[in-house]
Amino acid sequence: MSPLEKNFLTLPDTTRSGWSAEGSALVAETLRASGCSRLRVHGESMLPALWPGDVVEIASCLPEDVRPGEIVLALRDGRLFLHRFVGRFNGPCKPSGFLLRGDSMPGPDPQFPTEALLGRLVQKVDEARAVCPAALRRGFRAKWLGVRWSRALGTLLCHCGVARRLALKLHSRRKARELQDSDAAADMSSAEMGA
Repeated sequence: MSPLEKNFLTLPDTTRSGWSAEGSALVAETLRASGCSRLRVHGESMLPALWPGDVVEIASCLPEDVRPGEIVLALRDGRLFLHRFVGRFNGPCKPSGFLLRGDSMPGPDPQFPTEALLGRLVQKVDEARAVCPAALRRGFRAKWLGVRWSRALGTLLCHCGVARRLALKLHSRRKARELQDSDAAADMSSAEMGA
């Protein structure tokens, strides 16, 4: 399956069922009502910044608060997109809206209307460290270079299937090892409690 056919961000395995649009609408409604939501990434379009299985926290925000380079969540045609914000469109020739692009996608997504923006990524939950939205702006050189590095590596993963498969295999092995380590630690702590 090519990167263009991949799921971007959805609830588990919803692309083939009628529940996808309803699930996406529920996520959007929850985010608008509570101001914050956690989601699991199921696609590969944001490699290497976000990996399948990552849990992310999204906070609602206004479109005018978003800066190029930030990772945002948008809803279009019953589908959720978690991609980098490229820029806005305002003017007499084009209706107001914005463009997004996945780090490992060959080009930007079609234009989104302004009301499609749901929020921005504030934290990868499994890392338990916040992602400062301002740090993704040009003024923060080190973080900006990180965005550029992620985009460059994403381009490689987009155009080189072998590199993509290898990166995903290594990532899944690392996650499996982390899971085994956490299970072993839990077993040890429960054994100590029983002794």
